[in-house]
Amino acid sequence: MKTEVMPDRTDSTLLNLKKILVPSDFSPASSKAFKYALRFAKQFGAELTLLHVLEPVPPSFMGIPAPVISEQELATAEKNLRAWVASARVAGVVETKSAIRTGLASHEILEAAKELDVDLIVIATHGFSGWKHFCIGSTAERVARSAPCPVLVVREKEHEFI
Repeated sequence: MKTEVMPDRTDSTLLNLKKILVPSDFSPASSKAFKYALRFAKQFGAELTLLHVLEPVPPSFMGIPAPVISEQELATAEKNLRAWVASARVAGVVETKSAIRTGLASHEILEAAKELDVDLIVIATHGFSGWKHFCIGSTAERVARSAPCPVLVVREKEHEFI
C-alpha cells in the first residue's frame, strides 16, 4: 500500500491576494464584478481599489472640438465611487479606495494595475458578440490579454459561485 504525502499548506503555492483592482462603468455587470471582488477582499484581507475611467468624447465629424469630460460625468463618477467605497467598508473591507482616470479604458486599467502592483483584476464583461464586439471591442478582453497579473472576468448572466 502506497502512502501519499499531502502538500504542506504553508508553502508559497497558496493564493495570496493583497491588492485587488476593480474597474467599473457602474453597469449591472460591473456591480456583479464588484460583489466578487468584495468576497475575495474579505477572504484574503486584501486592499480594494475601485477604478472608473472617463473616456474623452472624440471630436465631432465636422472637426469641432467637443468637451473632453463634462463636469456632470465627473460628479456622477465621484458620487458612484463614494457609494461603492462606503458599501465595501460596511461589508468589512476597510482598506478600500477609489480612483478616476481619463483616457482609453483598457490602457488606463492596465496602467493602474502596474502602478498599484495589484495581484488580481476583477472586471466585468457585457458579453457582446458579433458585429457589436467587432465595432465596440471588449475592454475586458484587452485587459485580460495584457494584464501584469491574473484577471477574473465576470459575466453578468452566468452562473455565480459566490
